[in-house]
Order: sequence, then structure tokens, then C-alpha cells
Amino acid sequence: MAVDIKNLNHTQLNDLISKAQVRQNELRKEKVVKLREKIHALLKAEGYSFEDIFGSTRGKVKRTTGTVAPKYRNPANPAQTWSGRGKRPHWFNDALKAGKKEKDLAI
Repeated sequence: MAVDIKNLNHTQLNDLISKAQVRQNELRKEKVVKLREKIHALLKAEGYSFEDIFGSTRGKVKRTTGTVAPKYRNPANPAQTWSGRGKRPHWFNDALKAGKKEKDLAI
């Protein structure tokens, strides 16, 4: 199917592009499905399961993050600390507004 794009106006050309992109995505999805079927057939023919080859977890493995040591301490209440990550606590902002510097609050 040949389309003479020189005779298309702006709207028709945009419509053609969007239809082509939709079709391209459909073809890609079809190819992925066929490849997945081939892989499962090969695994079955060899006597293995997907989990035997790739492990039992599907998807991304969640990474656990450890705790971070505090970098700043509230001089008015030493029990309040902040690691320097994330949103600043109110006491930290209040101390900065009162004229203190970050190094004054550092542990």
C-alpha cells in the first residue's frame, strides 16, 4: 500500500502518522507474544519451567535501604534529629530563620 504523502494536508499527515504508530505498537506486542510462546515451548521441550531458569521472583526485586545516621540535632530538644535527607523538619527551618547556620546544628 503506497501512500503519496505529498498530496496530504497537515491534518491528514498527522492522522496517518498516529495510525502508523498505533500499528507499529500492535506489531511489536504481537512479536513479544510470539517470542514468549517460543521461549515457553523451548523450556517445556527441555523439561524446565520458567522458574527453574529465571528464579521464582517475577518482576523487580525490591531493594531494602538501611537507616542513615543523623547529621543534625535540634539544640532545644536533643531527641529530635535529622539525617539531612528528605523534607526539612520544622525545627530545622525555624532554627535557620532564627539566624543559625546548618553547621551550628550539625552533630
